[in-house]
Amino acid sequence: MQLTNTTVLGTGVLGSQILFQTAYHGLPAIGFDISDEALHAASGRLDALVAEYASFFGDPAKAQAARESIQLTTDLAQAVKGADLVIEAVPENLEIKEQTYQKLAALAPQHTIFATNSSTLLPSDIAPFTGRPEKFLALHYANNIWKNNTGEVMGTASTSAEAYEAVVDFAERTGLVPIRVLKEQPGYVLNSLLVPFLESASHLLVNEVADAATIDTTWKLGTGAPYGPFEIYDIVGLNTAYHISSHGDETSKKFAELLKNEYIDHGKLGVATGEGFYKYN
Repeated sequence: MQLTNTTVLGTGVLGSQILFQTAYHGLPAIGFDISDEALHAASGRLDALVAEYASFFGDPAKAQAARESIQLTTDLAQAVKGADLVIEAVPENLEIKEQTYQKLAALAPQHTIFATNSSTLLPSDIAPFTGRPEKFLALHYANNIWKNNTGEVMGTASTSAEAYEAVVDFAERTGLVPIRVLKEQPGYVLNSLLVPFLESASHLLVNEVADAATIDTTWKLGTGAPYGPFEIYDIVGLNTAYHISSHGDETSKKFAELLKNEYIDHGKLGVATGEGFYKYN
């Protein structure tokens, strides 16, 4: 089974990157979202990715061709009618995902494999809504896919070996390094390492041990890492950080409150909006 025609549900920051990464490696890619406004925003993100890919890979013509090949639609039936693989990147809310998969299951061809990009929900939480648990699993992308090119593949007890291997093959053909997650794990491999690190930094900030810039500088000087934790928060997006922290311990909830009051309520969501803990051009 080789997966070629790809549909991405949800065209936010990561959904747009998944579309571009897929198209850049020569596969047909269609993006679906629920409104024209969402697609207008997605179009702007995709336009901006042309420069990112051209700079990183050194092939402006290929990057522009990838952008021009991507289709966007608000018609779910049209989006999935020829799909071999549907990658779901809708908000991290189980109710929204349930509604999405119930609609998807009724419209997608029987051969279509479904893959969730969920960072916080296990695929087994979602599988009952898909109507085809044997053809459902997780394919988790890291932000800035073109350079942070891991593709974490995680199935459930119901996922068929054929579907799993088909998604591993798809990951390889679209420029990813497949990470075979051998059993379900909240946070996969990457976020199981990353989230405790970011949480430790947020606790230092909330407990007034040091400010964000000092914490970042300490980490970068001490380890040689290119980014500090609060720079990573800005890259990931402060909305995502807020949702994760609001379900943590009391200190994490204080951090979530700080994010909301000092940043999110003022439209400072990180790199995507030009300002978060830092300002960006």
